Amino acid sequence: MDFKPQTSTADISRSGEWNPEVDDTLVCVDVHQETHDVKTFTFAAPDGKQFAFLAGQYLLFDLALGGDAESRCYSISSSPCRKNAVSITVKRVPGGKVSNWLHDNLAAGVAVRANGPLGRFVRPSGPRGKFLFLSGGSGITPLMSMIRELADTSEPADVVFMHAGRTPKDLVFREELTNLANRMKGLRLHFLPEEVTGERCWPGLSGRISREYLSLAVPDLAERLVMCCGPAPFMAAARRLTAELGVPSSNYIEESFDAAVLEEEAPPVPELAEAKTFKVEFAKQARTIEVAAEQTVLSCAKKSGVRIPSSCANGLCGTCKSKLVSGSVDMKHSGGIRQREIDAGFFLPCCSKPLSDLVIDR
Repeated sequence: MDFKPQTSTADISRSGEWNPEVDDTLVCVDVHQETHDVKTFTFAAPDGKQFAFLAGQYLLFDLALGGDAESRCYSISSSPCRKNAVSITVKRVPGGKVSNWLHDNLAAGVAVRANGPLGRFVRPSGPRGKFLFLSGGSGITPLMSMIRELADTSEPADVVFMHAGRTPKDLVFREELTNLANRMKGLRLHFLPEEVTGERCWPGLSGRISREYLSLAVPDLAERLVMCCGPAPFMAAARRLTAELGVPSSNYIEESFDAAVLEEEAPPVPELAEAKTFKVEFAKQARTIEVAAEQTVLSCAKKSGVRIPSSCANGLCGTCKSKLVSGSVDMKHSGGIRQREIDAGFFLPCCSKPLSDLVIDR
């Protein structure tokens, strides 16, 4: 299968629409309880602007909680065809500072700051293809945006949607997906709870995804483009199993906001050669470390125990955004920071290599 990426958000932006370079305020207009620990929050622009985004993209929320700045990425779960509002669907995580604040405090009328849309986890355009949407837990949100878009546009689709959860009551969007499968002829739906606690009559299988289950549920798997989102262990299993069943790596796309940093190592230095290093000071933490010219600031900071919030680690999400007090860097980002923020002295440590000694407001 030959797939081409969809057009960028900038290409589809028009006047009167939310402009990621300028707009950053959203007002909550509705809160909906999806499951016992999952809520959907719907936002509108305060000036009535419409939203242009691609199904599968996410928003980066900047929240001030108890005097601390917290940033989190949440995939958009609403259809891009419904432009007057945008929704995210959030699971309450035990001990999670941001998710618990959202569940306990975010209500209609509350304004928050958000950047985006961001991200490249989008359904490729081009000739009609065959897809497997594979999600685990709250990883269903970007794929739900995609299936809602297909329903809204009545686009011919051949989609197997497989959603895994801990128990039947944890299956987000269960009722809506069932209704969509009843009216979309090209949609086949599979729910896979790990256990059936609390369900007196579960009509399907239960357990975890396996080679045997995928072979039975999706016999033509090798012909499909797999789009996967979920917890890191779930995606690792999905990646391995689909590869074993004949899906080439080019036909496997995944999305994750795992907080683990992708460590970046400097290339080998020849013996006796002197590697150029710079001093990087983190003013608020009273820490100074050394960073080689070919290493990113974030990778070295993490190794040294310096605290910097991070998520994607490749310049996409903007979670690690920091103020550069002095010095200069070589930054190669992927859309996670706006030009006006760069002009104001901010940078992304995850994709920046030092060009001089640095002082960072962290």
